[in-house]
Amino acid sequence: MLRELSVQNLALIEDARVELRGGYCAWTGETGAGKSLLLTALGLVLGGKASLELVRSGKEEARAAAVFDLSADAELREEVEAILGGPIDDDQLILTRRIGSNGRSVAHANGLPVPVATLRRLAPRLIDVHGQHETRTLLDPDRQRALLDAYGGLEAVVASYREARAAHDSLRRTRLALIEAAERRRRERDLLAFERDELSAADPKPGEYEELSREAKRLAGSEAIREAAAEGYALLYDAERSAQALLGKVSRRLEPLADAVPELGAASATLSRLADEAREIAYTLRDLAEETGDDPKRLDRLESRLALYRKLSQRFRCEPDGLAARLEEVEDQLAAIERDDADLQQLDAPLSQAWEALKVAARELSDARRRTCKAFARAVQAHLKDLNLGDARLAVQLEPEPMGDDPTACPPPESGADRIEILFAPNPGEPIRPLRKIASGGELSRLTLAIKTVLAGVDRVPTLVFDEIDTGVGGRLGAVLGKKLAALAEHHQVICVTHLPQMASFASHQWVIRKRTSKGRTRTTIEELVADDRVDELAAMLRGDSAAESTRQEAIAMLSEAQAAGAR
Repeated sequence: MLRELSVQNLALIEDARVELRGGYCAWTGETGAGKSLLLTALGLVLGGKASLELVRSGKEEARAAAVFDLSADAELREEVEAILGGPIDDDQLILTRRIGSNGRSVAHANGLPVPVATLRRLAPRLIDVHGQHETRTLLDPDRQRALLDAYGGLEAVVASYREARAAHDSLRRTRLALIEAAERRRRERDLLAFERDELSAADPKPGEYEELSREAKRLAGSEAIREAAAEGYALLYDAERSAQALLGKVSRRLEPLADAVPELGAASATLSRLADEAREIAYTLRDLAEETGDDPKRLDRLESRLALYRKLSQRFRCEPDGLAARLEEVEDQLAAIERDDADLQQLDAPLSQAWEALKVAARELSDARRRTCKAFARAVQAHLKDLNLGDARLAVQLEPEPMGDDPTACPPPESGADRIEILFAPNPGEPIRPLRKIASGGELSRLTLAIKTVLAGVDRVPTLVFDEIDTGVGGRLGAVLGKKLAALAEHHQVICVTHLPQMASFASHQWVIRKRTSKGRTRTTIEELVADDRVDELAAMLRGDSAAESTRQEAIAMLSEAQAAGAR
């Protein structure tokens, strides 16, 4: 609910601050005192249009701020946090709007700068303003549909419809994705098939290129390998003074001296081991020299195979030993195309079934809404006579949107497969028309009050503001309006700007807005009234400033009667 509204340097308002309370709050005052300016300030913090004409003459900027208490509605707090993109501390939301003398404005939410569009998104969740010039969310068909669903307790039916819609839409989107993928991949199929055939013909094996490269190098250098191996065999073992013979000779010479010098024993053992190892290495080199031969044909085959590897690696832009993996990748892509075609065919039956289930859910929702519309219209109609609209007619129009038989079509909106609109004819003989096209602010405000009364228990907007609801209304009807506002205040915070004492007397709290002149400047003030001050204001509203004591007693009686009748 709205806890506080403060305004500085906004036209006639130099500095005004009002702390509001729950229940029915009445704002009263003479015409031109500045009541509309306070609503303008409230509109600014809710994202209304800013103008440099609003800045008080001689001041650099105008400022309006509103404090909202969100502690009573956890769901509302979550919605606000989702819009702001972060948590709210202390269950309190402070919205601020500043307008510079150049006409530019800035907005803040809890001290952080936000776009004005964010204020507009928050507005319908915080306050519903009803008047001749303000935005009225009740006129939005989407809003009407949501309230009717809440009035009829259709949450479960709406949830079933949305579940069926989500199931169908998921299958539909999957089908579209498969179609797009299949069409894209079909264009690639010929190229992929060519690549597969080319790679398959080459039949690359993991690690083959590395292995063949080593073999080719060995065959290309066979003569040098034989010569080096033979020479090594001779030097290590076969020559007269071979390395193995010399190592053995030194080892045998040192061995007898081991008892006297242990270090010579260790050296002898090492030399003996090295002699044995030299002999084994020499045998390996001998065998290698004997086995290594020339094989020009084998070398040619190897070079051809390696050249094919290099050619394909350049074509497919990968390492030669990556060609086998590339072949697997191409085969997987071709298989995926085949799977997409199969999956697309397999989706036909589930998609048709989901479409039929959606049509059933949409029809059930439409039927439930049709029953709710009739009950809602009767309930609102019952309140119109009390509001001096006894000859008016109200209906709720529901027009189902044909869904057709094509399961591949886009599903209806999440709100349902029908259009809902409240229709109204204020006077006999007039055609019934959409509520959003009704021009009379006074009639619309009273009708809104009737609708709000019917929807009081389900409308989640915490604060309702009524401006000029008493246009063309006399004292007797004013009392009826006041009583209905008091009843509505059991479910909402209600702020009503009124000129009628009969309406103000039902309020649980009352403020007076006055225009004062000081030092050649005019300014608007707002003051809460208590006890005798409230009686004096009601008396002034009845008879003007010249109200006699009898008028004051009349005001006392009016206030007592209103409180006894159930004002909150």
